[in-house]
Amino acid sequence: MHLPAHLKDKNIILVGFMACGKTYTSRELAKRLGLMRVSTDERIEEREGRSISQIFLVSGEPYFRQLEREVVKECAQRTGLVIDCGGGVAADEENFNALNATGISFYLEASPEAIHRRTKGRTDRPLLNVKDPLKKIKELLAKRDPHYRKANYVVDSNEDNIGKVAHEILHILQVHRA
Repeated sequence: MHLPAHLKDKNIILVGFMACGKTYTSRELAKRLGLMRVSTDERIEEREGRSISQIFLVSGEPYFRQLEREVVKECAQRTGLVIDCGGGVAADEENFNALNATGISFYLEASPEAIHRRTKGRTDRPLLNVKDPLKKIKELLAKRDPHYRKANYVVDSNEDNIGKVAHEILHILQVHRA
């Protein structure tokens, strides 16, 4: 499948909370559409030569958010990408507006319980390295959800079925009119 002609100069932007399926969905979409995939978090890790967890631990969240703004700005200057945005990208209005101006955005929505199930026991999620991760997920999601909802489309990603999520996005792209 190829991107419809009227969308050739657009980006496909995936936003949502951590563990909502953005990484896997972006890989599947890029493969099916023949587009280049960019992960804001992966770009930051490549640029820094260290993991997101290490950046948070050593340099702090404000430093990470600055790196994130730089990467988003670079992505927003290009088209023809599938962009997998880190969980906090859309919470920064400047970031989200820059990306949304270049393409079609999708909020991959997942419940706090689904996110908790997917992240349980993992240590690579610095914001969840707390005593009660589910409570923290609910708090962060409550703050970020209104920002995510500014996306052009909301896609349910509660099921652990990335193929279904990718299929739904591909269907929306076929009928979307800019």
